[in-house]
Amino acid sequence: MNVREITSWHPNGILVQAALEAAGSHTRIVETIEPSPTAARAAAQLDIEVGQVANSLLFEADGRPLLVLASGAHRVDTLRVAGDLGVTTLRRPGPDFVREHTGQPIGGVAPLGHPEPVRTVVDTALAAWPVVWAAGGHPRYVFPTSFEELVRITGGTALAVGVAEGV
Repeated sequence: MNVREITSWHPNGILVQAALEAAGSHTRIVETIEPSPTAARAAAQLDIEVGQVANSLLFEADGRPLLVLASGAHRVDTLRVAGDLGVTTLRRPGPDFVREHTGQPIGGVAPLGHPEPVRTVVDTALAAWPVVWAAGGHPRYVFPTSFEELVRITGGTALAVGVAEGV
């Protein structure tokens, strides 16, 4: 595993770690040696299956932010998610929208630690693994958790969101 303890914290990591602790989580954020901009890259660094990576994908749902924590083994089926949530328009916004609503950059968006709570959906495909890894507010920060804990700490809705790659 290509991770290390954080010695010099980025402010986003401090906020996310504090949010984890406030939510009753005992996990600790660690730093990857290299940035992990994709699920495949994160999985390789963590020596895990790509499906164990909880991609934090912020969408604009009828003008409001919607965070989808999707298994790295899936693409998000936006029509399926929109239909299941009763949303008319679901689209990927630009980086300014992401930073405005999460306070974090694309590639490092954490499931929590945002300026305001963000409606969240957690991909049920993540339940297949006892440990999944999520971003910690910075492109090099990650933390181990579980599907159940992701649902609990985000107040999220468990939902099948994906289409297997290649389908």
